[in-house]
Amino acid sequence: MHRFDHYLVFILLALGGGLLIGLMSPSGEWYASLAKPWFTPPNWLFGPAWTILYFLIGIAGARTFEHSRNSPLMVVWVAQLVLNFAWSPAFFGLQRPALGLVIIIALLVMILAFIGLSWRRDRLASALFIPYGLWVAYATALNAAVVAMN
Repeated sequence: MHRFDHYLVFILLALGGGLLIGLMSPSGEWYASLAKPWFTPPNWLFGPAWTILYFLIGIAGARTFEHSRNSPLMVVWVAQLVLNFAWSPAFFGLQRPALGLVIIIALLVMILAFIGLSWRRDRLASALFIPYGLWVAYATALNAAVVAMN
């Protein structure tokens, strides 16, 4: 497989998986009825934000695969993607914000682990996860607030 193919596969995996999970777990009326904190962003922001983040996640995954495919770092990358894809079905699909909070905290830990572990090996892959980590930290605060308010 060529280098371009790795990037294409990883970007499509992250972006396509995120899109599929989003379509399978819409927020719907239940989410609209929840009390939410004052710092909840408008709904239109989530699609563009996640599109950009999934693109960055895919690039970081391809770079990690090329340089460290059989390493603990690749395991961390896969773990964060599994947790990422598990959050929407837990929060929206099962309508369990507390379960979502457990998952998103674990996701944030995996993101931070990826940033830390990849910093010396591949600073670009590490840096690509920084916006992701910031967004998920923000989303963790939102999730925690929803749990506390409902």
